[in-house]
Amino acid sequence: MKNKYGFVRVAAGVSGLKVADVDHNLRALTATIRQAARHQVEFLVLPELGVTGYSCGDLFAQKTLLRASREALPTLAQEAKRAGLVAVVGLPLTHRGRLYNCGVVLAGGKVAGLVPKQYLPNASEYYERRWFTPGLGLLATEVEFLGQKVPFGTNLLFMDATTGTVMGVEICEDLWAVQPPSGNLCLAGAKLILNLSASNEILGKASYRRDLVRQQSARCLAAYAYASAGPGESSTDVVFSGHAMVAENGTMLAESSRFDFEGALTVADVDLDRLEHDRRTNTSFSVAKVTAAVTVPTTTRVPVRLPGSLRPNSPMPFVPTDPGLRTQACREIFSIQSAGLAKRLRHTGARKLVVGVSGGLDSTLALLVAVHTFDALRLPRKGILAVTMPGFGTTARTRGNAEKLARSLGVSLEKIPITPALQRHFRDIRHPAGRHDITFENSQARERTQILMDLANREGGFVLGTGDLSEAALGWCTFNGDHMSMYHVNIGVPKTLVRYLIDWCADEEFAGAPGKILHDIAATPISPELLPVDRQGRQKQKTESTIGPYELHDYFLYHFARFGLGPSKIAYLAGLAFAGRYDRPVILRWLEVFLRRFFSQQFKRSAMPDGPKVGSVALSPRGDWRMPSDAEAASWLKDLGKKK
Repeated sequence: MKNKYGFVRVAAGVSGLKVADVDHNLRALTATIRQAARHQVEFLVLPELGVTGYSCGDLFAQKTLLRASREALPTLAQEAKRAGLVAVVGLPLTHRGRLYNCGVVLAGGKVAGLVPKQYLPNASEYYERRWFTPGLGLLATEVEFLGQKVPFGTNLLFMDATTGTVMGVEICEDLWAVQPPSGNLCLAGAKLILNLSASNEILGKASYRRDLVRQQSARCLAAYAYASAGPGESSTDVVFSGHAMVAENGTMLAESSRFDFEGALTVADVDLDRLEHDRRTNTSFSVAKVTAAVTVPTTTRVPVRLPGSLRPNSPMPFVPTDPGLRTQACREIFSIQSAGLAKRLRHTGARKLVVGVSGGLDSTLALLVAVHTFDALRLPRKGILAVTMPGFGTTARTRGNAEKLARSLGVSLEKIPITPALQRHFRDIRHPAGRHDITFENSQARERTQILMDLANREGGFVLGTGDLSEAALGWCTFNGDHMSMYHVNIGVPKTLVRYLIDWCADEEFAGAPGKILHDIAATPISPELLPVDRQGRQKQKTESTIGPYELHDYFLYHFARFGLGPSKIAYLAGLAFAGRYDRPVILRWLEVFLRRFFSQQFKRSAMPDGPKVGSVALSPRGDWRMPSDAEAASWLKDLGKKK
C-alpha cells in the first residue's frame, strides 16, 4: 500500500445532463471523469441515474433507454481505468424481470459491482416505486452483466489495493432512512461512503441535506461523498441543483455551489488515519454488531500529488477562522468555565476567591471568569481577592495592567512583593546571589503559591488556578508552584485561544474602561517574568524563545492528542499549514521539544487540580488523557528521525 500519510482524494462530480439522452450524458460523464483524473482523484461519485437522468419517468420502462444506458458502461469503465480511479455511476438495471435503481462501481476497466438502492421514496413528488424494485434485503450474489460475472447486492464493500481504502455505496433516500445502510457498511469496515443522489430543491432543504451528510459522516466515523442530480434534470414539477459535498467525521471538507448547468467537480483529501484513530477510541463503535459483507478488490493508480493539500489545515486548529464562529466559541468557552467555577463555589459554600494576577494572559482570563461567575451568583465582586506579587522580573507594564484591571473591575486588590522573602529564602538554602538558575525561577513560583494558599485560608475561600492547556501539555509550570490550585479554571483552554478570549471579553463582556486595559494585556509578549529586568526595566525573558512558538505547540498538541497522528505526519502537515512562516528544520526542532516535554512532564499532569474541559482536546488524568508518568518517547522520536 503506497499511502504514506493516509490521505485519499475523493470527488463528487455533477455533469451537464440532458434527460434520456444517453449519448450526451456519456460525453458529459466522460468529461467529468477526465477532469477528476487531472485532479488525481482516486474515488469519484456521480449522481443517481446519471447515465439516463433521474427524471425520465415512465421512460424507464422503455427497452431502448435501458439498452442504451447499459451499452454506455464499457466506455465509462475504460475511461475510469485510464483515469486510474474508481468511479460510481448511476443507471437503471434489469435483473430477473425487475428494474433496480443502481450504483455501478467501475474500476480497472470493468464493472466491479452493482449496488441497488434499498429505500425508494414514494410520496409527495417522488414515485420511484412506480418504476423500481427496492433492493432492501438483497445480499450479495453474482449476476451476468455485459458478458462477465459481477457482484450484485447491498452488502458489498470495495477495497482498493493501492490506498487500502474500503468503500461502500448507498443511494439518495438510503441516507434519509431511519437506519441508513452506510451504518452497517462502516461497521463492516468501510471508511468511505459514496452516495449517488437526486435530491430536489425546496426552501430550506439544502441546509437539511448538508446536515444529513455531515452528521452521517460523524455517526459512521467515516468520510462521506455525496453527488446530487443537477439542474439539467426535468423541471416539469421540481428543480434539482447539483449539490455535491465531501464530509469527514462531522466536518464539511468541500461543498459545491448549486444550480450550475455545466456541472462541477468537488474535490477533497480525506484522512484515513484520523478515522482509524477515532474508531479505535470510540467504544460504541467497537461493540456495535457487525453485519456480514462481501469485499470486492479494486485498484487505483499511485498518485504523484502533494498528499493532503486539498483539505482544511488551519495553522491554529483550536481557533475558528470565521469571526462569527470564533465569537460564538469564545462565548461558549467562557460560559463553560464560569459554570464549572459556579458549581465549585456552590458545592464548597465558599464566597471568596483568591487569584494571583500578573498582568499576563492566563491570570487575566481567570480573573475575568471569576468576576463573571460572581455576577451570575449575585456575589459581591469584593469577594474576589486579586493579588499582585511583584518580584525580580516584574515589569511596570504588567504590574500596572494587573492593578488597573483589578480596580476597574471592582475586585479587592492586595500587593505583596516577594523579593524580600526570596532573598531570605536564598540565604537559608545557601543559593548564591546572582545565580539565575532553575532554583531561582522555581522558588518565585512556589513563594507566590504559598502566599495565595495562605491568603485563601485567611479569607475562607480557595485559590483559583490560572495555567492553561498548552502549559499543561509542555509542563511549563513549576511543580507545586503555579501548577497547584483548588480549581484550575483555564486548564481546557489552549494558549492560542486565550488571547482571543481576552479580546472578546474586552469587546463584549467588559467593554469600556476594563476593555482598554484588556486589549493592552492581550498585546503583551508572553513571559514568566522570573529573570531580573534590565536597567530600563524591560523583561527580556520571552517564553516562546525558550520553548518555541505556542502556535506550533498548539498545532502539534491538537493533531497528536485529538487524532493520534505520528510525528512525521504532524511535521508534514505543519509544513503545509505554516508554509512561508516556519521552514521544516524549525518545525522539526520544536516538534522534538514538544515530544520530549510532553512525555517527561506527565507527572505534573498526573497531579493537577480539577478543571473544566472546554474542547475536544483535554489532558485531565481523570478524564481524557491517562498516561504513565514514566512512559518513553523513544518510538515517537524515532518516527521523527531523532534519537532518544
